Amino acid sequence: MTSWIRWVFISSVAVLLSGCGYNEIQRLDEQVKAAWSQTLNQYERRAELVPKLVSSVNAYMVNERTVLTQVTEARAKVGTIQMKVDDLDNPEVMARFQEAQNQLSSALSRLIAVSENYPQLKSDGLFRDLMTQLEGTENRIATERGRYVQTIQEYNLFIRQFPTLITAKLFGYKVKENYGVDRQSEITRDPEVKFDIPVTPAPAGS
Repeated sequence: MTSWIRWVFISSVAVLLSGCGYNEIQRLDEQVKAAWSQTLNQYERRAELVPKLVSSVNAYMVNERTVLTQVTEARAKVGTIQMKVDDLDNPEVMARFQEAQNQLSSALSRLIAVSENYPQLKSDGLFRDLMTQLEGTENRIATERGRYVQTIQEYNLFIRQFPTLITAKLFGYKVKENYGVDRQSEITRDPEVKFDIPVTPAPAGS
């Protein structure tokens, strides 16, 4: 009899929680974490490309040490911040992470702008390949950040509604700060790092 009562109690609680949106809160919370995890993957991919890019331009841009140093230092700063999915609820860590990524984006933009002054560099096969990879990564960062913004909005909207707001408070689910919503127009448009490298036409046949 005791086991039967326990089973009825557990079943009743499960039904109650489901009706109050607990399962959906969990699903949306995991969705936010998954979206941010994908964003982090793309940021890490970009960080991995930076040393290769600096190495490829080093021989050509001997008079641009300031720009190269800025990129290298920005990349190093990014590497000092060990960002994890669980840090989404840590405003201090998130602020440092966003600042470091923005500095790296700015440094890369300056590097790309300066590279326009070096025609030989722009015709280098390795450099062109790295630029293509970097452009693709920047596009994926923009896409994943846009998805992250959307999942945050869906989660916050759901836990602010009645009766799910009660369930959220009971189980410690809080509104998540949307670190990208104030820049959503920037996130969803083309990334600022542009790579306008014209394809060198093949020589005309004789």
